[in-house]
Formats: sequence, structure tokens, C-alpha cells
Amino acid sequence: MSEIYYEKRSVDVTERIREIKKELPYFCSEFFVGIENTTTPLTRLNYAYDLRIFFDFASKELPQFSGRTAKQISLMDLDTITATQIEMFLSYLSSYNFNGKDYHNNEKAKSRKLSTLRSFFGYFFKKEKISANVITKVDLPKLHEKDIVRLEVNEVVDLLDMAETGYALTPMQQAFHQHTDTRDFAIISLLLGTGIRVSECVGLDIDDIDFSINGFKVIRKGGNQVVLYFSDEVAKSLKKYLDERKQIKGVPEDEKALFLSLQKRRISTRAVQNLVKKYSKLVTPLKNISPHKLRSTYGTNLYHETQDIYVVADVLGHKDINTTKKHYAAMTDDVRRTAAQKVKLREE
Repeated sequence: MSEIYYEKRSVDVTERIREIKKELPYFCSEFFVGIENTTTPLTRLNYAYDLRIFFDFASKELPQFSGRTAKQISLMDLDTITATQIEMFLSYLSSYNFNGKDYHNNEKAKSRKLSTLRSFFGYFFKKEKISANVITKVDLPKLHEKDIVRLEVNEVVDLLDMAETGYALTPMQQAFHQHTDTRDFAIISLLLGTGIRVSECVGLDIDDIDFSINGFKVIRKGGNQVVLYFSDEVAKSLKKYLDERKQIKGVPEDEKALFLSLQKRRISTRAVQNLVKKYSKLVTPLKNISPHKLRSTYGTNLYHETQDIYVVADVLGHKDINTTKKHYAAMTDDVRRTAAQKVKLREE
């Protein structure tokens, strides 16, 4: 897998963090330095976004900071923030305006932002730079269980057919489809057949694929490199695409990406998200299908075949088995159904 791609992405994310830090109080820089060795750049970027919203709220809504900008808040000021004011922040997140744009957060988004504040206040409390950690007095928002969205077996077949033939696309879409059909079919086959993340998909290089073992190298979330495997069916779609890719004229010599955009450069995450959405809307209009939902589909299908949640967690790259259980709740129902037949009340 392209280390250069991930290095560039890391550099880009780091630059974005630096830009956001210019809007934050000075002491936030110490926090980001302190967590650098235990977090990924993307995690730190999300922290930066969350802290920017919190300090914007504090400067606008909290009386002790009246007339001051977010950058004018000091480290000592953290000790003046109460648990009630943190709860006010969570309420504020339901609907607020930032830089002229309206935002709305559900319980999950609120929970993530509160987790950021837990890390932030916890860091300075641990360093004995604030006298109390008020965040520990604030409960996490109750998360309501959502139905697991995934494709049924017939919908998987229809999605692949749609990507391969484009039979229901508009005339304008079909004009583009004739240039991307083999690529799109290979991408969707790979996502559905391996459960890899969209970022892992776009990061693949040609040299990462080894058809002698039907496997490929992938850098997982957190930076670990592993080899994953695919079926003969997926191999067939990848080989067909690679044969076509060799015929594309004008591809820069330094472009080693497996999947190319029409601009003959590495396809973007957004482009993959858009193509999945384009085809899936025609197949199942009522479901909001994303690359992550294709990952959910693969995880559920793999569990049905293996009945082993630990295998599913390993293949999907989950470090915590509870993450697997949470995302593939349908497994729990299967287990309950099986368990119902295991206990005999009376021998017949």
C-alpha cells in the first residue's frame, strides 16, 4: 500500500490542525503535543474541530468570558467552567451557527464532542494545571439504538449489476459510465467482497495486489499493515480493470494508484462515496447506502457464514470486539435464535 499516499494525507491533516489551532487559546497547543504519541492525525483533527466549537460557544454564551474572543481565554479560566455550563454546551450543540452556517448535532455527535472535552480537561487535570475535572460530573448523552442499514442478498446482486451495466442511469450518466464501468464494478466488488474501509480502498497501489494468493496489502486504521484476501469473483473484476487500466493513455509514470479518476490520478474518497451513492439509490432508494454500509453488509454476511464474531472483528480490523457487536447488531438476533433451541426443558 502507498506509504507516500498516507504520508501525504498525514501532512495535509497536520496542516489543517495548525490552521485551526490559530483560532484556539494558546494552551491548546500543549494538549496537542501531549497526545501526539497516542493518537492518529485524524483523531487530533477531530479534537481540533470540537475544541473550536467549544471555545466559540464559551466566548459567546458564558458570562465569565463576555467580551472576549476564544483566543483570549486562558488556561486558568478552565477552572471557572462548571458542569452545568458543559451541559449547556451539549444543549447548544442541538442547533447552533458557526461562521454563518447552521449545524445540528444528534446524540452521537454530542457524545463525541463530550469525549473530546473529557480528554482535554483530563489532560490538564492530570498535569495538575487545573484544580478540578468538571467533565467527570457530566453524563454522556444516551445513545438510541438505530436499525443496522445494510444490503440484502438480492440488493447486492442488483447493485453489482447496476455498476456493471448502468442500465438505469440517465443518458448523461451513461455517457460517463462507459468510461468508468469496469473501474466502478471492481471498486464495489472489492468493498462488498472484503469489507475494507473507503480510505483503505483509495490508498491501494497496483503493487499491493498479489493474484498468486488473491491477497493485497492494506494499512489499517492506526497504521498497522496487514494482508487481506479476496475471492476468485473479486479477483476476476480486479484483473479486468487492471487490463483496462494498462490501456489508459496519459497516466503519469509516478501514479501507482490502483484506482484512477477520470483525471488519471488516484481516485478520491469523495468520488468513491459518490459512485456508491449513485448506483445504490437506483437499487434501493429508501436506504442511504455508503461505502461504510457496504462494509456492514460484508461483516454481516461473513458472520452468517462463520458464526464467529472474532473472525469478523479480525478481518474488519476492529481492535475491540464490542465495536463489532455494536455495528453488526443483527448478529445478536441470530445468536438469540440459535440459543432458543439449545436448552431442552423436557426430553421427548
